Amino acid sequence: MMKKQIFKQFIIAAFVAGFGFTAVSAMSAPDEAQRQMIQRVIEAKQKLKEAEAAKGAERQKLMGEHMKMMKETMEKMQTMKPKAGMTMQEHEDWINEHQNLMEDMMGQMMEEHHMLMDMGKMPIGMGDMHQH
Repeated sequence: MMKKQIFKQFIIAAFVAGFGFTAVSAMSAPDEAQRQMIQRVIEAKQKLKEAEAAKGAERQKLMGEHMKMMKETMEKMQTMKPKAGMTMQEHEDWINEHQNLMEDMMGQMMEEHHMLMDMGKMPIGMGDMHQH
């Protein structure tokens, strides 16, 4: 499925996206961008539920699609910034929403990890840890 390197990049991306909200920039309207991210996270969660209900190759296919959705969403979230000119309350609300999205995504990644373990597979990249 996913290689160790990609998983590490995913975790780094999650970390960066989680802390990237501190910079204020004149980007496109974050409210609309956040609504789009919320929709993406909901769609990814549905894909994960479909994977959980599936078996064998179909499950692996759906989990691969979920991983791709999560990676794309994470990349988009890294570029999101609160728009310039927000009040302190609007800025705080924006940050809270960004954090909620990140927590939801991390929760989905943990569910996916548990599903991989339940399928009898090693956690992503763990199989090659002992090789030099």
